[in-house]
Amino acid sequence: MATKLKILFLCTGNSCRSQMAEGFARALKGDVIEPYSAGVEVHGMNPLAVKVMAESGVDISKQRSKHVRDLMDIPFDFAITLCDQANQSCPIFPGNAKRVHVGFDDPPILAKNSKSEDEALSFYRRVRDEIKEFVEKLPDNIMDEPQQKGGI
Repeated sequence: MATKLKILFLCTGNSCRSQMAEGFARALKGDVIEPYSAGVEVHGMNPLAVKVMAESGVDISKQRSKHVRDLMDIPFDFAITLCDQANQSCPIFPGNAKRVHVGFDDPPILAKNSKSEDEALSFYRRVRDEIKEFVEKLPDNIMDEPQQKGGI
């Protein structure tokens, strides 16, 4: 059996986008990817992210928010930054991990002025679906991406 690719999904607080990506990678690509997620800060799990992922059949409620420094000893093949702040703050990892940036909107910021939970959830669902579409194409869609400056 071939070794699975170790992929880190990195965003600001490891509460929403990176958690969704980890959940989808585990559910959809678990045969070829060993997914992880972390943040450059730790904000805890976002309950609306957990809710919209459950709607799509993926339970991320047992995942936990982690700081990237807690994963520094893992030899990642790829570190995928999902937001600009994480891309700018991404640490240098030991080994030969390739860093790729694929930005997604931040659902909590989009939903900040929502007048109802349903309105807020619409933003989370849109970003969830975009992340799912990205993860479904892994790893082919990142194999030839250029290395990011200040990379890993």
